[in-house]
Amino acid sequence: MMPNGKAMSRDSQSLQDFKGVMDKSAASGVAEKLKLMNQMAADDMARMTDSETAGFVELYGRYLNERSKKAEIKWDLIEQPSENMLQKYDTLEKPSDDQMSSLLSKLAVLKLNGGLGTSMGCKGPKSVIEVRDDTTFLDLIVQQIEQLNKSHPNANVPLLLMNSFNTDSETAKIIQKYQDTNVTITTFQQSRYPRIVKESLEPVPLTHDGCAHEDWYPPGHGDFFQSIYSSGLVDTLLAQGKEYIFVSNVDNLGATVDLNILKNVVERDVEYCMELTDKTRADIKGGTIISYDGKVSLLEVAQVPSKYIEEFKSVSKFKVFNTNNIWVSLRAIKRVMQSGEMKLDIIVNNKEVKGTKVIQLETAIGAAIGYFNNACGVNVPRSRFLPVKSTSDLMLIQSNMYTLKSGSLVMNPARQFATTPVIKLGKEFKKVAQYLERLGSIPDVLELDHLTVSGDVYFGANTTLKGTVIVVANPGNTIMIPEGSVLENKVVVGSLHVIPH
Repeated sequence: MMPNGKAMSRDSQSLQDFKGVMDKSAASGVAEKLKLMNQMAADDMARMTDSETAGFVELYGRYLNERSKKAEIKWDLIEQPSENMLQKYDTLEKPSDDQMSSLLSKLAVLKLNGGLGTSMGCKGPKSVIEVRDDTTFLDLIVQQIEQLNKSHPNANVPLLLMNSFNTDSETAKIIQKYQDTNVTITTFQQSRYPRIVKESLEPVPLTHDGCAHEDWYPPGHGDFFQSIYSSGLVDTLLAQGKEYIFVSNVDNLGATVDLNILKNVVERDVEYCMELTDKTRADIKGGTIISYDGKVSLLEVAQVPSKYIEEFKSVSKFKVFNTNNIWVSLRAIKRVMQSGEMKLDIIVNNKEVKGTKVIQLETAIGAAIGYFNNACGVNVPRSRFLPVKSTSDLMLIQSNMYTLKSGSLVMNPARQFATTPVIKLGKEFKKVAQYLERLGSIPDVLELDHLTVSGDVYFGANTTLKGTVIVVANPGNTIMIPEGSVLENKVVVGSLHVIPH
């Protein structure tokens, strides 16, 4: 006989209550354990700072509490953002020449520099991958800021890099080469938290005998607020007369300083401004700005109840997604962090390390939008979102689709469409070394709409791709596109090997 609904509900509630009690006990025990292990650790690298310990314990406690009391978003409270909450970029006023220097003198630029280039087969920080004409992400960023400071001598826009423990020491060496530039570069390290064993919910390392790199993780870019505040840099920047900080991912080559946005932020006294761009079918999982119960908020795919997932992915209802280009008031950061009220939504990231299933508790910078006064979004052109996450992105950035001007990518005026082509390279191109080996030179893509490449494929030098091009080498076969080939609306399948003679 099936138990009745009320009995199931009571059982479920009592189980939840029991879980809650156990979780409180676990959180308390972890705090004591970390404190004890910190005291016993002989290796400095095995110690957590007071700020890191407090941050991790708070996040861990909230995770356990929310795990036993899952709060689901109320779909009927979601509304489209008002024009005030989400402004169109083309309605923003351009500052006068006189205003530009004044605006820039209030600004600091920060790049999130915690990631490694391992997914693309590169060693070290991702920011040192060569992306264009032998220049790296970091080279281009420094060139951009240097150009601003040369054009506006009183601006003195500083560059800050938020590193992770994975990138900090290497970045410190790399930035020495920029000593003679007109850019002040400051680095600081974001928090380092211990991974958690999924089964036991025990943080690792279980002992501090030595310090294994893989026991730790950087807890996402939402940690920016705590890390920059704890570093003392908020007060330093305010003392220098800086009022706003522009934050973006180091691998987004479209995230340059935009004075139209800065003017809008300053004149409207906006404390937090998020750049969003039009969603395509390739961006269906990106977070979007909404009005939730009358307040501006960010809606992420992880928060969406399963029955509404398709609606969330719809390009017609949720038209824009977060680029992770964020403008924030430094005074507001100080106020919010001093209040201790910021509790960002927790992202649970499941991993496997040395055969053990672990979880990482992370937060995202976009989730902070609800903690700031007069927060808003700006619907920006796609040109402000040019991330390089794969060699497919790299091909586009390195192609004749763009030219370089003072470190900034500018779309080739010869391109007849406002959109950029979709490029999908197969796993044989995944690592940068493989990608370079398979290309005689970067193809001409000015008239390309879509490229899909799969299998053992090589492109000769000076090839031109137009319209939709699909090249698929069958297993065991090789396709070599001859030098100087022009492929327009072509599907090449099977094998093709042209031998020069």
